[in-house]
Amino acid sequence: MNGPYLALVLGFGSRTWTDRTTIDTALTEVWHDARQDGYSGIEVMEGTAPGADRMCGDWAKARFEQGVGHLPVEADWEGPCAETCPPGHRKTRRDGTEYCPLAGHRRNQNMVDHRPLIALAFQVGDSTGTADCLHRLTKAGIPTRRWAA
Repeated sequence: MNGPYLALVLGFGSRTWTDRTTIDTALTEVWHDARQDGYSGIEVMEGTAPGADRMCGDWAKARFEQGVGHLPVEADWEGPCAETCPPGHRKTRRDGTEYCPLAGHRRNQNMVDHRPLIALAFQVGDSTGTADCLHRLTKAGIPTRRWAA
């Protein structure tokens, strides 16, 4: 579901995040706040990674019938590098496939470029991907609520 009356909310965080209750509570509060502010609901954007991202997506998909939208934004790990990637930086997995280690950073910037109304961050320790997205959100001036475990 997508429409002009849905408030775009970015839900993201660490791959090792396990507290589904905190995510459910945070998204429910933002959903209610958005409706009180005149939106018909929210669209939850997330980066499709295991952990917090996927839990945010699960929350949205479970509420589709109530008008909650879901916008998954995947990183293109196996795809070509960006022009800004340094030569020779690609890495090789154990199975022999190559990937761009900066694909997650490009995905994070893509999500920030969508200009969400608010971002909800769920971070465990020094999760580098979560820290990268938080830095980009701060730089863009996007309001962010943060939970740490």
